[in-house]
Amino acid sequence: MAKFELKLPKMGESVAEATITSWLKNIGDTIEADEAILEIATDKVDSEVPSEVDGTLVEILFQVDDVVQVGQTIAIIETDADSASAPAPATTEVPKQAEIAVETAAQQIEKGQETAAPVDYSNSDGFYSPLVKNIAKEENISITELESIKGTGTNNRVTKNDILTYVADKKAGKTAPVQAASKVPAAAPVTTQKTKAAPVSVNGEDEIVEMTRMGKLIAHHMVASVQTSAHVQSFIECDVTNIWNWRKKHKETFAKREGENLTFTPIFMEAVAKALKEFPMMNIAVDGDHIIKRKNINLGMAAALPDGNLIVPVIKNADQLNLMGMAKAVNDLANRARNGKLKPDDTQGGTYTVTNVGTFGSVLGTPIINQPQVGILALGAIRKVPAVVETPQGDFIGIRMKMFLSHSYDHRVVNGALGGQFVQRVAQLLEGFDSDREI
Repeated sequence: MAKFELKLPKMGESVAEATITSWLKNIGDTIEADEAILEIATDKVDSEVPSEVDGTLVEILFQVDDVVQVGQTIAIIETDADSASAPAPATTEVPKQAEIAVETAAQQIEKGQETAAPVDYSNSDGFYSPLVKNIAKEENISITELESIKGTGTNNRVTKNDILTYVADKKAGKTAPVQAASKVPAAAPVTTQKTKAAPVSVNGEDEIVEMTRMGKLIAHHMVASVQTSAHVQSFIECDVTNIWNWRKKHKETFAKREGENLTFTPIFMEAVAKALKEFPMMNIAVDGDHIIKRKNINLGMAAALPDGNLIVPVIKNADQLNLMGMAKAVNDLANRARNGKLKPDDTQGGTYTVTNVGTFGSVLGTPIINQPQVGILALGAIRKVPAVVETPQGDFIGIRMKMFLSHSYDHRVVNGALGGQFVQRVAQLLEGFDSDREI
């Protein structure tokens, strides 16, 4: 018998630690490879940790509510020596002509043969079990290849069988070569001199409440963002009367037909996506002295969690969605955020963020940039106000629905002209909304 150390795997970009929320297996339980052993919570989402091998759980090193660093050993699994060094062959149906390739791949993994330099998967945004990453390393599968494999596990996770089948198909010449994408190294963390906070006086009537785990993480991220980016803001007032009237006209029909609400958010997100396409230098990230121009437009959407904290799920390729698709994506992410059902991938890969401070009655706000992005747009409350209306017959005072757009951007790489022109374009798209549009 051999003992295998189960370590906390990398859960996604910038996630360095997780809190154990529950153990799904007890000491003495038999475990199969890829079977979930425990549940964890990160500063982004909750997830499960699967086993890398078959065996028996003999030791649990951390308890519920303990904070564990990525790479730390969290449990010991007792397993046969053979199964500890190599995964069992895939049990799903594999084409007969590929069976030999699967067996060969398993033998190579068991013997630890290496045909090329090992690949580092630490920069991958996806979540892969240690078993899957070990197989990928043994077969010298690039990050790009690994991310291209379609997973059949929980939440579309790549399983042992998925990667073994991919290896078999690759050796049999059935998979087209995947061009490896070069990744720019992650930006070095910003180091600033820490100053000791002034002591806070407490009297006998004051209550001391410890910050939650997520509260501490959010506080750290906010301070780090302000220390990293040179924040500056531009504000513009926007007339959304046409949008207000259009939504009022269609919201009941949409609710009956689709079974969900039609909010203003998808309309705003659609305008932001169009503006980002016209101003690609707002869809960037900063890595040291380099600027990374993002190919995809992935919009982060700040959403409230049940405990009052905010999370930022991401609408992938937002510029490719029509208004109906955007409405579906917004409602889906918002509902799963409220119910704690977001997946790790749902919060990854954002290139620009939108936050609706008007939901809480705020007229405008100065949001903090979501690193490593360079801009964030705050949507203020829509208000009924008197305004000058220009017509061919002359000007008059009318009642209009207006709101403020507050654009925070990183002045290291975005100057005032670009930051102002971008938010101005968003306002133009909203004011020019077609009130005769169908959904």
